[in-house]
Order: sequence, then C-alpha cells, then structure tokens
Amino acid sequence: MALVIQESLRALFYAPFYAAMALGLYEREGLEVRFASAPRPGAAADGLFHGTVDVTWGGPMRVNQMYDLRANCDLVCFGEAVARDPFVLVGRLPRRNFRLGALHGVRLATVSEVPTPWLCLQDDLRRAGINPETLDRIGDWTMAETAAALLRGDIDVAQLWLPLAEDLIATGDAHLWYAAATRGPCCYTTFYARHATLLEKRDDMLKLVRGLYRTQKWLHREPPDTLAEVVQPYFPAVARPILLASIARYRALGVWSTDPILRRDGYERLVACLVSSGFAKGTPFETAVDNSLAQQVVGEIPSA
Repeated sequence: MALVIQESLRALFYAPFYAAMALGLYEREGLEVRFASAPRPGAAADGLFHGTVDVTWGGPMRVNQMYDLRANCDLVCFGEAVARDPFVLVGRLPRRNFRLGALHGVRLATVSEVPTPWLCLQDDLRRAGINPETLDRIGDWTMAETAAALLRGDIDVAQLWLPLAEDLIATGDAHLWYAAATRGPCCYTTFYARHATLLEKRDDMLKLVRGLYRTQKWLHREPPDTLAEVVQPYFPAVARPILLASIARYRALGVWSTDPILRRDGYERLVACLVSSGFAKGTPFETAVDNSLAQQVVGEIPSA
C-alpha cells in the first residue's frame, strides 16, 4: 500500500521534497508513495488524525500548535529538510548595514498565509529591544498583494518568500534588506506524523527518510541549475532565471539541511519564537522530535 505524503502548501523552500519525488528516490528505496496537498496550510495536520494521510511536511510550528489544541496529540517531527528561515525583507530603497531598528518609521507588510515568518521576525525584534507592536505593520495581505503594494509605493518594506522577492530584486523594484536565515539555525520544515503511525509503518518511514537523505547529499553536490531543472515542473509559472537565482540564494544562505537530523538548537530557537509571541506554550524537544530514523539513516551513509 502506498505511503500518502502531504504538502502543506507549494513553496520553493520545500525543494528537497519535490526533488526526492522527481528523482524517484523513494521508489528506489522500494517505497510506493502517493502525493497529496492540504486544502489549506492550517488544515495539514487534520489528515494525520483523520487517517487520510500518513505523513506531512511542514513546520514544527504546527506540531507545537496541535499539542496545545488536542489532548490526544502524538505528533512527532522527523527528517529535517529546512534548517533556516527562508523569508526575507525587501524594501523599495536600498538599505545598507540594515538593523532591525530601521523598521521604525516605515510601512511594513508581513506574511499572512502562514504565521511562522512573522512569529520569527517579532522574536528577532524583541531580542533587539524593539516592541513589535510599535511598528506600522499590515499583517492581513497575501504576499502577492504585498508585492503589488510595494511596487505602487503604498508600503516601504515587504516580508516575502522566494521567488517572489527574487523577481522584484532582479527587476530593481526592490532591494534585499534582511534575510531571516542569517538568524542562524531555526528549524523550519520537517516531516511529521503521528507517533503511532511512525511505529506501525517504521520500515516505510525509514525508506522515506533515506530517500530524503540521498536527496540532500545530491542537492548539496550538484550546482543550483541542476536542482532548478528538476523542480521546475512544480513551479511552471516561474521564469527559469528567477528560479535559478532563488535556488542559488537559498543555497548560499544555508536554508537547506545537509542531513535529516533535527538539531536541538534549531528546534528550540523556533519554539522560543512561538512562545515569545504567545502563539504556543512550547512542546519539549523530547516530546515533539524523533531522530531515531534520521540517525539510523545517517549512520548507514547511503550514496547520493
């Protein structure tokens, strides 16, 4: 029976997952997979509890949220793919030697589609001694609406993902102010599943993580244009030069993990962001993370 894998939303920073499927690396492990998409990011975990999907990829943010919302929650993160925050701040005017204090006195629009980008940025602000509530911020626009507003001059700075931000940078309509990846390790995306499912389908999950690790070794060995060619079918509307530039930037920023082991420092930095905003109480690493599959796979040292 096929293992049902679900994406929470379509995003370029999920490229390792798309590459694994495009390269057929799960099938190479003898694992049959069926790909599904969540109806919306906030509903991604529901399928795990309803039994319609086996595993989802997304942020440990959702796992922490579900532990607060469900008394019977047994979700665990495993197989890290995105180890740093992939969102950026771009402004209408260049801003050299950017400091977060520069966000005072400007009109800022932050991501609304998912909560993690703003939750992380507000924690950066607090650590810099800035109260996020004092900013002139719009938090309910889509990223497409935000980009259009930046072009019109209705706002001064926008929080966006790539390739949307990369396209604005390439045309000279925006300038990179801050790449959140420079914050350092901040676990952003893993596989996650119910603990019971992990036990029941451990052999399949092991093949899944091994396929991811092979992809990670391949991704960090090959040039960005190779990855761009492989994942282009998942992003047909993105021009090839912008896709390539976006992948190259993510590579340079160290956004993608080199192996599937979820490190404690990255997880705890993300949880600190969730807690500082009051979004979540914070689930301990030992409860929300299972590294046993990743550690076994890394110990095997499979080829790329």
